[in-house]
Amino acid sequence: MPEPGRDLARRRDALWAGLALPGIAWLAVFFLLPFYVIVAVALGTVDPILQTPAPAWNPLDWDWSAFQFVLEGLFTGERAFGQVFVRTIVYVTISVALSLAIAYPVAYYVARHGGRWKGLLLLGLVAPFFISYLMRMLAWINLLQDDGWVNDVLLWVGILDAPRNWLDGRASSVILGMVYGYVPFMILPLYAFLDRIDRSLLEAARDLGASRFQAFRMVTVPLSVPAILTGIAIIALPMFGDYYTPDLLSQSPRTSLIGNQINLYILGGQQIPVGAALVVVLMLMLSVLLAYYVSATTRAGRRLRE
Repeated sequence: MPEPGRDLARRRDALWAGLALPGIAWLAVFFLLPFYVIVAVALGTVDPILQTPAPAWNPLDWDWSAFQFVLEGLFTGERAFGQVFVRTIVYVTISVALSLAIAYPVAYYVARHGGRWKGLLLLGLVAPFFISYLMRMLAWINLLQDDGWVNDVLLWVGILDAPRNWLDGRASSVILGMVYGYVPFMILPLYAFLDRIDRSLLEAARDLGASRFQAFRMVTVPLSVPAILTGIAIIALPMFGDYYTPDLLSQSPRTSLIGNQINLYILGGQQIPVGAALVVVLMLMLSVLLAYYVSATTRAGRRLRE
């Protein structure tokens, strides 16, 4: 005879699975279908007259020359793909680290010390989303020009003795733009998690003799690891495909990222399959990072439950 509690739990699980099924199906269709289109374009050809892609929908007609071109560029050094991939990884790593260094203290302060100003502070954190990313980057162009406020401030405090052109292909300008553009996406998940941490856990740590810093290091930080990983995933994935930040704040091959290469080849007429192949290679690389994120968050959640 089935147990009533187990039967009720089974029904509840079936109900939630049924409610989630339409959304899962929607996401699966509108991910798998565009992905197959990209693969078909990468393994297809280009119409020599119209300069438009001719996707190879039938796997028997696939042409692997575009992938061969990309892989040779990655591993033989004949083209700049390998250098661009490495540069992209370095820029994204530095940008993510700086974003975390900025976002964690801000999120912690709002969650723990915001008090009656918490709503206003949250509004300030969300405010950048009211303005398009492109407009914010255009504002940074004005700030970084020779007569912009950045040079004015640095000259006034004595750090510079002459105006500097920050838009002449500097890695620092691109990284600054990426940090500024994506850091709000890391602050919000960190705040949401830190605000839910039970304060009694910190009080218990203090009762056991831990200082405030020790309680923060041994309780708050380990508990917030899933939120940190989530914030990293949220901003790192779009950073890998970002091409407009280097275009706006640099426009130099010295700071070209993989997103710029994809955009270049997609707009390059006969080179469209190469751009699509770069998209597939980038997606495979990000899938490895995403798999690590899922594994790490699963382990972190299991440790928290234990």
